[in-house]
Amino acid sequence: MTGDKRVVAVLGPTNTGKTTYAIERMLGHRTGVIGLPLRLLAREVYDRVVAARGPSVVALVTGEERIVPPRTQYWVCTVEAMPEGMGCDFLAVDEIQLCADPERGHVFTDRLMRARGLHETLFLGSDTMRGPIRALVPQAQFVQRERMSQLTYAGAKKISRMKPRSAIVGFSVENVYAIAELIRRQKGGAAVVMGALSPRTRNAQVDMYQNGDVDYLVATDAIGMGLNLDVDHVAFSALAKFDGRRMRPLAPNELAQIAGRAGRGMKDGTFGVTGEASPLDDGVAEAIMSHRFTPLKKLNWRNPALQFGSVERLITGLEASPEHEMLAKAREADDLRALKALSQDAEVMARCTDGPSVRLLWDVCRIPDFRGISHAEHASLLEAIFNHLHQGGTIPDDWLARHIKRIDRTDGDIDALSKRLAFIRTWTYVAQRKGWTRDQSHWRGETRSVEDRLSDALHDRLTQRFVDRRTSVLLRRLGQKEAMVADVSNTGEVTVEGEFVGRLDGFRFSQDKSASGAEAKTIKTAALQALAPHFHLRADRFYNAPDTEIDFTEQGGLMWGKDAVGKLVAGPEALKPQVEVFVDDVAGPEVAQKVQRRLQHFIDRKVAALFEPLLTLSRDETLTGLARGFAFQMVEALGVLPRSAVAEDVKALDQDARGALRKHGIRFGQFTIFMPLLLKPAPTRLRLVLWSLSKGLSDFPESPPPGLVTIPADAAAPAGADTMSGYRTAGERAIRIDMLERLADMLRGENSRAGFEATADMLSITGMTLEQFADLMQGLGYKAEKGEREKVKPVDAVVKEAPAPAEDAPVMDQATAAAEQAVVAPETDGGVPATPAEETAIGTAPDAEDAGPELEVFYTFTWGRPPRSAGGSGRKQGGDRPKGKGKPGGKGKRGGPRGDKDKGAQKFSARPPKSEKKIDPDNPFAAALMGLKDTK
Repeated sequence: MTGDKRVVAVLGPTNTGKTTYAIERMLGHRTGVIGLPLRLLAREVYDRVVAARGPSVVALVTGEERIVPPRTQYWVCTVEAMPEGMGCDFLAVDEIQLCADPERGHVFTDRLMRARGLHETLFLGSDTMRGPIRALVPQAQFVQRERMSQLTYAGAKKISRMKPRSAIVGFSVENVYAIAELIRRQKGGAAVVMGALSPRTRNAQVDMYQNGDVDYLVATDAIGMGLNLDVDHVAFSALAKFDGRRMRPLAPNELAQIAGRAGRGMKDGTFGVTGEASPLDDGVAEAIMSHRFTPLKKLNWRNPALQFGSVERLITGLEASPEHEMLAKAREADDLRALKALSQDAEVMARCTDGPSVRLLWDVCRIPDFRGISHAEHASLLEAIFNHLHQGGTIPDDWLARHIKRIDRTDGDIDALSKRLAFIRTWTYVAQRKGWTRDQSHWRGETRSVEDRLSDALHDRLTQRFVDRRTSVLLRRLGQKEAMVADVSNTGEVTVEGEFVGRLDGFRFSQDKSASGAEAKTIKTAALQALAPHFHLRADRFYNAPDTEIDFTEQGGLMWGKDAVGKLVAGPEALKPQVEVFVDDVAGPEVAQKVQRRLQHFIDRKVAALFEPLLTLSRDETLTGLARGFAFQMVEALGVLPRSAVAEDVKALDQDARGALRKHGIRFGQFTIFMPLLLKPAPTRLRLVLWSLSKGLSDFPESPPPGLVTIPADAAAPAGADTMSGYRTAGERAIRIDMLERLADMLRGENSRAGFEATADMLSITGMTLEQFADLMQGLGYKAEKGEREKVKPVDAVVKEAPAPAEDAPVMDQATAAAEQAVVAPETDGGVPATPAEETAIGTAPDAEDAGPELEVFYTFTWGRPPRSAGGSGRKQGGDRPKGKGKPGGKGKRGGPRGDKDKGAQKFSARPPKSEKKIDPDNPFAAALMGLKDTK
């Protein structure tokens, strides 16, 4: 380099490479310093210089960060933190047009007028600064740089239609958050960039955008200050901002500074408006596209020549007016306002009696108000810091530690973490001031550690709130039109590109319920596209699965394991149900047809296996005439027919026809005609489904639990459901059909006209209490008369015990037992049978406390007119009239309703006839005899 002091103003719009040019010029010198408008941008430039020269020779100095290696050659700083009087070979100030900024402009103006490099000085910024620089720095040379790409106005566009790689700009935290939330729902998420973020948080958010994890960026005007981002379109959600004092519209050159972030290098960009922002005027849009703006007329200035003899003289110097016509007095800044506030405090003023004290007070007042709570609160904190520094020379460690500890928490939401970050920035700034703490290195590290933790936590919260990574990833892959990879776990959880999207139940996709709106639509589109090959693989596996993996539900559903894959629908016949499959349309017709064929095979085989006797009956060509017609009715009734419904047809069947039907397992019961094999639980379960389908029911009755003789009657069940379940409703309960027929066999031996009582066998076979049995009998058409009597107590040793009957002796009925009991009853001395009281005297004497004889309840059953029930028409069961209703004056006759075994009236006697002797079930010969009776 030559020894002359070159001052060059490199002016032009955004995307002209000015910052890159300055870095290259600085690295061409032995030493250099560059001032940048934002801490974020300073960190970005620092990283670039470190990459080129290494960290040992590069320093980073901002208000809250200070990295200064011993052999520093290049200083990267914020404009406020630029060192003075260092004598570096090269000096540059970026975004020099900020001289006109109402808050910070006076700092940039001071650097423009007083900061110089020993060999070269560069001022980088907008062409609007050409006039002020020429007036204030006459020796400056001008270099005009042109934008490397085109910038085009795209008009207004809804956020929902914003193209990827777009940045939406808001001018308040609330506005930024609202936009980011909207984009998350509609586009999958956005990165958030604001000037108030720490560099660590900002870099993490930008990296998320630059890496393509999200395609949208929501930011404040902070992105307009030289941040290099891969943005294709910039959209303004508002055209006015609060500048710290009032809301004001943005000037065209300010809009251009932000819009210019669109398009990097040789890539063109666009800008426009969105949300509630009105479209730009044609003149403003044209000015931004052509980069022609009104030149700046005034720069903000504040007197740099300060006097520290007293607080009053310092304030007077700060409020001095400029002499140059191009300069305007800066408005009262926060540091001057704080100085004025502290000058009203008596203790502070008592300490400021010399120049060093006043200078110290000014240094304390320049601590930025990062917290932004209130001016009074900020002034109070500054007062405490000043008093500590003035009294002890440093800030007490315990006092500083207490303040930092209160902030060192990573819980809470975005707002809470943002406030803590703002608070820690204050202490980070304090720790960076030389000599303000006893152990400067320790407190710099401590505050940096806390800021990093808070920054990471804030990044996580921002990502959690404003980024739906799942939707973002899926949208990007959909846009790339590449095949996506889906994984289905053993439990059916579906992930696409590693993101959970829902569940695959059989051949239907159920997406994650937490998604809604556009997010849900995106998830479904991506998931079904990625699942296409899985549907085919799953269909092949299902087609080859054994029948043991498939089942039907009692409501007609078809299950593959735990997954619903279809349902049964009514077919042309009850025994030929059809299948409706549950397959998503995206799976394609080939998958649906394969699933349908497999399910139809399953249900056809299931019907063939469980209803084999019925199907064999339907195919028997040897059945003719009435037998064939009756077989057709049995098939239509799925193997269970109430006898009352076919009473006339049964009467019409001759013995040969009945015999042919019995060969197929049909049993002609007194109440029901049925096939015992079809009363097993498995056929019953399927029969109810097939019957419900044929009846067009919407809610199918469920099959009873297996093994129960009686169940509670269901009044709400459709007519005929009890029969299809294998039961007959009688009173409050329903009894199993086969057990009812066994009960009917017992009832035939009873005198239904004179009346009879329930035996222990009757109660045992039904599993009922006496009261329940009485209700059942009434449901079957009997009358039940309730009574009470003295309970007969067992006779003890005084009473002569009757000899045990022989094995082959007939069982006595109640009348015979009463007669024989009279024979063996002991007599009194007079030969008269003993009365019950006397029996008691002869037998065991009652307790003295007995109040009287013990009573028992009993029921006497006689045949009555059978009630109309769900299974019959109200006629006598089987079409037969009950026994005992012979000619008037005739003898009483046994039996109630009769079945096929009752072939005529039998005379009643006290003892049952020999043919009606009760059979001992333990006698093998008797058991064989019983089997012969059942085949009749």
